[in-house]
Amino acid sequence: SPHQHNVTSYGATTVAIITLQAFAGMWINAVIVCALCIGWVKKKTLNSNEKILLLLGCSRFWHLCFSWVYSFLSIIYPNYFYVQPTCKLLLSIQNFFDCSNFCVSACLCVFYCIKIANFRNSCFVYLKVKIDRIVPWLLLGSLLLSLAISSSLYYIIVKAQSNNHTSSGQGNFSKVSGQMDDFFLHISFIYGFGFVTSFTAVIFSAVFLLFSLWRHKHKMQTNSMNSLSMHAHIKAMKSILSFFIIYSINFLFLTLILILSWEENPMMFLVYVFLYAFPGVHSLILIFSNPKLKNTLIRILSCVKCKVCTR
Repeated sequence: SPHQHNVTSYGATTVAIITLQAFAGMWINAVIVCALCIGWVKKKTLNSNEKILLLLGCSRFWHLCFSWVYSFLSIIYPNYFYVQPTCKLLLSIQNFFDCSNFCVSACLCVFYCIKIANFRNSCFVYLKVKIDRIVPWLLLGSLLLSLAISSSLYYIIVKAQSNNHTSSGQGNFSKVSGQMDDFFLHISFIYGFGFVTSFTAVIFSAVFLLFSLWRHKHKMQTNSMNSLSMHAHIKAMKSILSFFIIYSINFLFLTLILILSWEENPMMFLVYVFLYAFPGVHSLILIFSNPKLKNTLIRILSCVKCKVCTR
């Protein structure tokens, strides 16, 4: 076929590992979504933590799904991938779920901070009392911010392509090069804005919770008393710090994507491996920090094990 693309061993290996990681991450997040939906049907209600986890699981599931399709087509079928509407739509949808993933994750960190940290500030006390009413608005704001970022990226891509075709038709290649530089600059700025905003929320949540933990521990030592609040502080701190560490590495790798070329580069291979592992690994940490989700996962694995043994 004239449109056949010769896939190198590097491309085939990349696709195989990405497929493994993407489907594993999709399965892990599907467990979160199914467990919460079943509980929702039984109880007829969801608490604030479950609402955030449900939206986060959905965002990560679809992010991994569209990211896998994007990578698969770009490596295996690049001739079909660069057909006019395909690249733009896939890139925009992928960016929407990617941004919503980070924004909702930041909402989870902020929720843990407000719910567990203890401060006498009137503003903080008000947020603690009203947090259950604020969470739906936080989630709505996260989705609207993600939609605004993905829509802006789609508009920039369409404009850049139309300008590129016009300039190429006129033979002005220096102008095309300058427009592409502006295109990548705008993409980096808009995408970076959403990422840095979420990252800042995570940093402040970690700092406030750590300070609250230090104050609470000092108070306990002074009064020689034990408290269940200490356990809640430490549990939330582990969740936030694990996300903070993974988030920081993810930020580094996203920066490397903008610097490194897209050729067969071993560093790019490592970047791909981590970026596809991130949604699954952090969701797995959230499952094991939540007794209800942990028990659901154990029941599913035990059922799978029983079926395998009976065969």
